[in-house]
Amino acid sequence: MATLSHDLAIEILRGLSVKDLLRFQCVSKLWCSSINDSYFIKLHLSDSLKTNTNHSLILRKSGYDFVSVNYDSPKTTQRLNHPLGEQKKPVKILGSCNGLLALIDDDNRIFLWNPSTRKSQVLPSTEIDFSSASSFFPRSTYYGFGYDPISDDYKLVRMVQLHGNNKRYLHSEAKVYSLRSNCWRRIKDFCFYLILHRKFGILANNALHWMVFKTPQSWKQNLVGFDLGTEEFRFLELPDLCLDKLFCYDIKAMGGFICLTATYRELDTVVVDVWIMKEYGVKESWSKLISWNEPHFIPRFPSLVVPLAFSKNGDKVLFNISYKCRNFGKWYNLRDKFVWYDLWGERVEKVEIRGIPTSFDVHFYVESLVPINGNAVMINN
Repeated sequence: MATLSHDLAIEILRGLSVKDLLRFQCVSKLWCSSINDSYFIKLHLSDSLKTNTNHSLILRKSGYDFVSVNYDSPKTTQRLNHPLGEQKKPVKILGSCNGLLALIDDDNRIFLWNPSTRKSQVLPSTEIDFSSASSFFPRSTYYGFGYDPISDDYKLVRMVQLHGNNKRYLHSEAKVYSLRSNCWRRIKDFCFYLILHRKFGILANNALHWMVFKTPQSWKQNLVGFDLGTEEFRFLELPDLCLDKLFCYDIKAMGGFICLTATYRELDTVVVDVWIMKEYGVKESWSKLISWNEPHFIPRFPSLVVPLAFSKNGDKVLFNISYKCRNFGKWYNLRDKFVWYDLWGERVEKVEIRGIPTSFDVHFYVESLVPINGNAVMINN
């Protein structure tokens, strides 16, 4: 009876889902050690990213429930058990990278979690190094999570700003957590002012990105990137936009590139422009990917239109559309939905998903075997 050579077995295994690979660890000690080998884990992840496979969307609803959806063929949802289990406490997603999610709960405990392997880890806590007098002022905290291929390390960035009267910023600090060393360290302070409602960094080109102001009184937003290798901040040029008619714009990562989405009113319709930066850090490399006239928005509510990912064939873009209302000074989601936008036919196709909540936060996710190695407490569901 013929048997598979080990090299051929690896070629077959690298194309399987994480769920199947976890099952096949039981076939033999050789298969188990091969699947858990760091080279195979990187090979499998690289294949998933290159071929646009093993991708899903993770939706957070009610603050503590998580479900996943296969984004290329979205039909039904699957419930996920996060590290806090059945405790109905709010948990936010700080970032997603290579199959790992960074989470934070109401007690400011931060977790790293791999939903595919169901492994998680509590990160060590770190103080905010402000003087005791500063504790009376309100503060805002901003996070970003990503991978540095130079040091082969996963890093979490935390930035804190204190606010005084008349839009004055009194103090700021930045710290970086390294999964490899399992510790936090202070880095050089930053010279910009973060926007209150955009607290989570966008990962693209081995850097984290936020929309910021250069001065507290400035009305013009700027794009800043944090290089995960050099751990330095830099400003990036934005495309030329018609700011006089703009009422909403935001950044996302799609296909490994930074995307800027500009949503504005034009006569009786709403226009959504999506710009993509093909050559990182070069202003002239911005190109308009989509200009979409969408007459079906609810006219009295502003809507947030966010591109999430390209389809497997690269001919469509999946959008998340959030309809919002304002109550007591805060914005709330009334309803969320997904649509496919056909890049060539310029057609829109609604996505019907059974079991999807009315309102949710959504994050793009790639399944992986990436381990969470550290000396912190491990939590396995």
